[in-house]
Amino acid sequence: MAGSITELSKYRYERALEDLKNAKEVFDSGSYKLALNRSYYAIFHAMRAVNVLDEFDSSKHSGVIAHFNQYHVKTGDFEKIASKIIQNAMEMREHADYEDFFVASKKDAEEQISKAEQFLGYVKLFLSDREII
Repeated sequence: MAGSITELSKYRYERALEDLKNAKEVFDSGSYKLALNRSYYAIFHAMRAVNVLDEFDSSKHSGVIAHFNQYHVKTGDFEKIASKIIQNAMEMREHADYEDFFVASKKDAEEQISKAEQFLGYVKLFLSDREII
């Protein structure tokens, strides 16, 4: 792994911001399923930005989420609402990506983008406190 852990954390957070920006752009174009997908990935990469500070990564989404919840939500680094945001985002993305007849509503996509913004705000504060960003 080239670079430092802190550089990787910063990179992953920036990637999360890019995913959130993309979610907003596809939302504006009416692609609500894709907005759900990109919102989830914004949250996912933000979690990875935090997890890497523990020198942890996983090839499975469930592993990334489990580590984040165990080492950062249960310990009080993040409020329990963060875990609920993650769970809902994952479920919405799975519906959007894998269910044949799932229709993503504008309201669902709008709410998910808002929750992703909230989650990235929590992560920004966490990383700022550690002088990562």
